[in-house]
Amino acid sequence: MNYQLDEIDKKILDFLVENTRMPFTEIAKQMDVSAGTIHVRVKKMEDAGIILGSSLNIDYGKLDYHFTAFIGILLTKSNRTQEVLKELSTLPNVIEASVISGKYNIFCKVRAKNTEDAKRIIYQIDDIQDVMRTESMISMEEYLSDKNRLINAISI
Repeated sequence: MNYQLDEIDKKILDFLVENTRMPFTEIAKQMDVSAGTIHVRVKKMEDAGIILGSSLNIDYGKLDYHFTAFIGILLTKSNRTQEVLKELSTLPNVIEASVISGKYNIFCKVRAKNTEDAKRIIYQIDDIQDVMRTESMISMEEYLSDKNRLINAISI
């Protein structure tokens, strides 16, 4: 479905990006339109695949997961990428994984409680069939993590 966003859609997205739990009635009130309009527009954007549900932002540090690492994964064969991605998806500490070009085949982000926990996870990744080697980079500080920030720059 090819759906073209207009100004109303963009404003709805702006409200939902700011607060995914904002009631449609409140959005409608602030936009001076009916709640039905908001509901229909959101449904159309969901059907078009523009809105992919809603999500929470979790502070993993408060759950005692203070260690973040980025891991480059080099495979023995590039044609095994999808199988390795499936194996990575079974590891709950792997919170992001991307197929990339360059030195590695896959790059992923891992959350762990500490270095000992991270070592255990890295060993699990190393044990996946067709993983030739991994290279880990420790995050010293996460400065920016906002999957929705681009929408603010998109003009309609």
